[in-house]
Amino acid sequence: MSALNVLGLFAGIGGIELGLERAGMCVVGLVERDAWCQKVLTRHWPDAAFHPDVVTAPKWWDSEPRPRVHVVAGGFPCQPFSTAGKQKGTLDERWMWPEMADVVRAVRPDYVLVENVAALVRDARAWGTVLADLHRLGFDAEWSTLSANQFGAPHIRERVYLVAYTARSHVPYPHESASPWSVELEPRGSGWEHGRAAWLPEPPMDRVAHGVSRGVGESELHALGNAVVPPIFEHIGRRVMAHAAARIAS
Repeated sequence: MSALNVLGLFAGIGGIELGLERAGMCVVGLVERDAWCQKVLTRHWPDAAFHPDVVTAPKWWDSEPRPRVHVVAGGFPCQPFSTAGKQKGTLDERWMWPEMADVVRAVRPDYVLVENVAALVRDARAWGTVLADLHRLGFDAEWSTLSANQFGAPHIRERVYLVAYTARSHVPYPHESASPWSVELEPRGSGWEHGRAAWLPEPPMDRVAHGVSRGVGESELHALGNAVVPPIFEHIGRRVMAHAAARIAS
């Protein structure tokens, strides 16, 4: 099948997008407000449409002819739920799921991919809002908590990952034991897939986003610390690609 087009929100330095690209998807749009992260994104995805503000992203995307978006992906700010923060939840001004939902409503993708700290699912109001909004937009959803060490990293970095897919033509995920989350991998040191060079943190310290390009973290360490581990989204992306192919075949 042809590649699925991705619109990345809260893109940071592109950890989600890098993983999905490795899975065979095509990044056609990026939204990120941090100036240093913007430089990283435009360097690695020079042909993708770019916008700095999620709030105005629906109007921006609709302002001219754009490619069909199959996947909207993003990790909206985790500070309202992080154990390192004040945990104000939906009362925090950084609660940005409603803005992500507005983009989903505007571009009507087939899939929505969400990443956040695991504590998000313990906030009944916030998590309930995410699931209710997706349901109203016509999506079914599955989610699970995954850790970076399941993919070969020397630290835990536990996060919740959600895949929502349009309910109109549901087919089961392949390899039915089967949510898209089953990690059918054995530990392989610092790499998780045969044929790939070992992926290491840059700079060499724990609790950062293993799997991004060397040099990305040299100037802005916070960007690397906030980034998503790309191999996790490569795994998820491959399962989504298989799911999309099964839909076409059915």
